[in-house]
Amino acid sequence: MPVHEGHREHDVVIVGGGHNGLVAAAYLARAGQSVLVLERLDATGGAAVSTRPFAGVDARLSRYSYLVSLLPRKIVRDLGLNFRVRGRDVSSYTPTERHGRPTGLLVGGGERRTREAFTRLTGSDRDYTAWRGFYGMTGRVAKQIFPTLTEPLPSRDELRRRVDDEEAWRVLFEEPLGTAVEDTFDDDLVRGVVLTDALIGTFADAHDPSLRQNRCFLYHVIGGGTGNWDVPVGGMGALTDALAAAARGAGAVVATGHEAVRVRTDGRAAEVTYRTADGEGTVAARHVLVNASPQELARLTGDEPPEPAEGAQLKVNMLLKRLPRLRDTSVDPREAFAGTFHIAEGYEQLATAHAQAASGSLPEAPPSEIYCHSLTDPTILGPDLVQQGYQTLTLFGLHTPARLFARDNDAVREELLKSTLAQLDAHLAEPLADCLATDADGRPCIEAKTPLDLERDLRLPGGNIFHRDLAFPYAQEGTGRWGVETAHPNVMLCGAGAVRGGGVSGVPGHNAAMAVLEALGRSR
Repeated sequence: MPVHEGHREHDVVIVGGGHNGLVAAAYLARAGQSVLVLERLDATGGAAVSTRPFAGVDARLSRYSYLVSLLPRKIVRDLGLNFRVRGRDVSSYTPTERHGRPTGLLVGGGERRTREAFTRLTGSDRDYTAWRGFYGMTGRVAKQIFPTLTEPLPSRDELRRRVDDEEAWRVLFEEPLGTAVEDTFDDDLVRGVVLTDALIGTFADAHDPSLRQNRCFLYHVIGGGTGNWDVPVGGMGALTDALAAAARGAGAVVATGHEAVRVRTDGRAAEVTYRTADGEGTVAARHVLVNASPQELARLTGDEPPEPAEGAQLKVNMLLKRLPRLRDTSVDPREAFAGTFHIAEGYEQLATAHAQAASGSLPEAPPSEIYCHSLTDPTILGPDLVQQGYQTLTLFGLHTPARLFARDNDAVREELLKSTLAQLDAHLAEPLADCLATDADGRPCIEAKTPLDLERDLRLPGGNIFHRDLAFPYAQEGTGRWGVETAHPNVMLCGAGAVRGGGVSGVPGHNAAMAVLEALGRSR
């Protein structure tokens, strides 16, 4: 279709100012392109933001996304970002009860200490040896796959050759992950700790034949070529603030309060209609990048929407006056909460929770995991709070698909929050409620977000933090050269729904920018 003349024109218009849109804007502006970013909300960042959610309290929390693994250092270096992460000495702590006594599995603090923790829990070092072998394998795979995320998509055979480990390929890419977990580990709790990385934001059973759990697991263990999950210094908003500064500094125009409502294109030129508080406007562009879900892309272009997506998580932010004491007195709470604190995440518990949710009921023992950002990075708290010993807690619940909240989101949220915290309290020597701080109005400092809340606040389809099922990081029919291409040659998808999307990575933004620059090179 012909594109109307007479509108202000940019080389590239980017719909959405989340972190991927800002990455793309910075790369393209640095390459000399005129770039306009249209952001619906009053601030950039999307799901990667820091806010002060509790009235009158100087605590700046990563409100939605909260840890960094998949962000390539290449992007940080290329864009000159003033952004740092810190590692965590403790990987995880998983409390349980054995022989009528509270105990748990602490992973971290050195090889000797971790081995002793496995032996104390399981009675032998077999699962520790298996753990070392299994994660040695994923580490080798990570080193081979992670660098490919910012390259054109390899074919399946090319990626297989790059992995160069047929057993690893079978475990990760060909058979349900549950098979390897059960063949490799004996202890139910150890099996559960391994499986959780396959279920973050993904509603699946360990033996799901679709392998969606394998895809989720793969992205959780390849980050940075190590699989480490690091803490963003200053909170997640520090990253998106740095990206916005880099984009603007390179010359991109970032317009907040501008909601894109339609994209028209003939494949060579496009125009984007947007809405503000003052009315509608239109801007012309050679290329359009959509930093939003595939559903939103279809709505903008008038194309047939993809299959509905569904999220399956509960996100809870808390501020505490102090960390709670544990029933397992062998572990310091400052260590237990510094890594990932697993709750009700034994292997059989996860299977039961999935089955109950799949049948339409809330899990009786909701699985979740917690970590304390402020132990690693106290800068997110005001000096007075740090001096008084305040700490943050972030909880991420599993196996709670959006469908469970459809009858009454508010009521189900409260029911789920209560039962989730009860699972935590079972491992504490004092109720968590006694440790919660209060805001300026005397209310407990706790907020919970369901999938439907995320859909409302951030337009995540069904609350799905990945926008849709994750895809293996290789080319398949219709994925294009970079995994960002759409049915329209000059429209790219640069959000989490792109191939190699999901998580706080900037990878889709980088790849969409590279696709545009390649197209410009071919057209000259």
